[in-house]
Formats: sequence, structure tokens, C-alpha cells
Amino acid sequence: MVFKRLLGSLGVGGPTVDTVLDPGAARPGGALTGQVHLEGGQTDFDIEHITLELVARVEAEHAEGESEGVVTFERFTVGGGFRLAAGLRHSVPFTVALPWETPITELYGQHLGIVLGVRTELAVAGAKDKGDLDQLSIAPLPVQEAVLEAFGQLGFGFRSADLEYGHIAGTGQRLPFYQEIELTPAPQYAHQVNEIEVTFLAGPGGVEVVLEADKRGGLFSGGHDAVTRFAVGHHDARDWNAEVDAWVRQLVEHRAASGHHGQHGAYAHGGYGHGVPYAGHDSHGHGDHHRGGPGVGTAVAAGAAGLAVGVVGGMVAAEVVDEAGDFFEGGEEDEG
Repeated sequence: MVFKRLLGSLGVGGPTVDTVLDPGAARPGGALTGQVHLEGGQTDFDIEHITLELVARVEAEHAEGESEGVVTFERFTVGGGFRLAAGLRHSVPFTVALPWETPITELYGQHLGIVLGVRTELAVAGAKDKGDLDQLSIAPLPVQEAVLEAFGQLGFGFRSADLEYGHIAGTGQRLPFYQEIELTPAPQYAHQVNEIEVTFLAGPGGVEVVLEADKRGGLFSGGHDAVTRFAVGHHDARDWNAEVDAWVRQLVEHRAASGHHGQHGAYAHGGYGHGVPYAGHDSHGHGDHHRGGPGVGTAVAAGAAGLAVGVVGGMVAAEVVDEAGDFFEGGEEDEG
């Protein structure tokens, strides 16, 4: 979704901007590279600054229910301080570091329905205009992929993914929202849980893995949620199937009290690379309101073993991108 857009605040005859990201998916904490192409207007313009904004479609809960909005979660100034002559073309290359908690938008090349974008802001003659918008694709870190692969090997399936506005208390979370990847239970756990939600909170030293199980109720008890947390290093070499299975068993066997909605409790940090569970097993309190992104449904075969992700209903990746563009163009921005 790359296009030139007339900078409306500058009027007819103003410059145009076209941001082109380098091909391929980026990774959390990694480099995002590309170029901002400018084309001069009918007269000379002083380009004060060129800023890239990372934006995300995020769900938020409130007293009246839930809503969606666009949150800006990072800004980078990549150029400026020069005069763009009339009709002249000028390109500004950039390399910026993505936040470690940047959500995953794809797995095995399949879209998860998470909508991220890069929006270009140009400041010219005291006026700011948010012009170009590009879809941002993020692949998982190796350890994130290893954990999700293990879930797939154990028989879990992909259900949906979304971004939730808010903070998981007691964690090192830095962004104003977090990602939940919702999985259908493996057959051996289907009688105990309705679904398991996985949240990754990555940082320079490793990844916090937050697991939540929506537990089935018994004959004389209602269902409730249980939460556990683990820390893994970026370069850990483990039997991930055994590790993740142990995490899930601990999660579903833990008798967490229900009703502490929206709180995650404090916990003791076990240190990256040791797989130490954290104390404090409260509920996310999100209920069953989650939904998948555009065109993402129940898991379908992906060929290789692992967590299968499918696009259903005839929607292909390009249509997902188009819907993302429509959303960002029409959405109101909520500064994060």
C-alpha cells in the first residue's frame, strides 16, 4: 500500500511524499529501513522535518462496552532542515529501531489480522500534514516463533489475535497496549480450558511470556481465568515442546480465584533464561469479547508442523492490507 498523497494542508501545488519500506517483514527490536521520496511542488518549500509514526489498531474496554481506535506508539524524525526546490525529487533513506514490544502481524507468512502502519508526517512552513501511510509487517522473534511452534506441535490451534489497550501490572510492559494471541486448546486440555491466550513482552534481555487460560467450569463451579508468567532468553536452547507443555499444565492446574478483573498482581522476577514462573495468577478480565482481525478464522493446515494460521472466506493478504489502509485513512488517532 504505497501511494503518493498531496499534502492537503499545503494546498494545490505543494510537495508530495511517498514512503517506501524495504521489502520483507521486520522483527521486534530490529531495524526498519526504507526511503522517503519527496517531489517538489510549484514553488520552493522549506522542509522542517520528516517524521515517521508507528500506529496500531487497538481495542479498548470501557464502561459502555468496547471500541477501537488508532494509537501512535513510536515516532522517529528521519530528516529535515533543507529546501525542496520546485519540481525537484529528493529521497531520504532511513533506518530506525523498532520497539521490542512491536506486535507480531504474521506467522509463517500468514497474516494474523493485526493492523500496524507507518505514517509519514511532513512539516513545511509551519504546517504539518500526515501524508503517506504504509502497512507494517512484523515477523516473530526466533524465541517467540519457537514457543508458538511448540504450541502447534502440542495440538493447539490459532483462533485470533488482537491488541488490547492497557497495561499488565507487574510486568516490564512499555507500550500502552499488549498483544493477545488466542489459541484453541489441544485435545488433551479441551476438557479443562476453552482457550489459551499468549502475550509476549519482549525486551533487550529476553521475553516475558504471559499465558492466560479461560478455564471451564465444573458441575458446581463457574469458569474462571488463570494466569502464569515465564521468562525466556532470546538464545535459549530448550526442548520447547516439553517446556511449553509444562507451562500449560501448571496453568490449568492452578486454582486461581476468579473475579479480580483487570489486575495481574505483583510477582517475583525469576531472571531470563531460567523459565521461572511468576507468582500472582489473577484474571485479565477480558471475557469472551475477542475477535479475529479481517479474514482470520479457525486454523487450517499450513503444511509444516506447528501452529497453523489460515485466511478464510476468500480474503487474501492484499485484501487484508487494503482493509488496513481503509481503517487508518478513516480512523481517529489516539496519541499513545
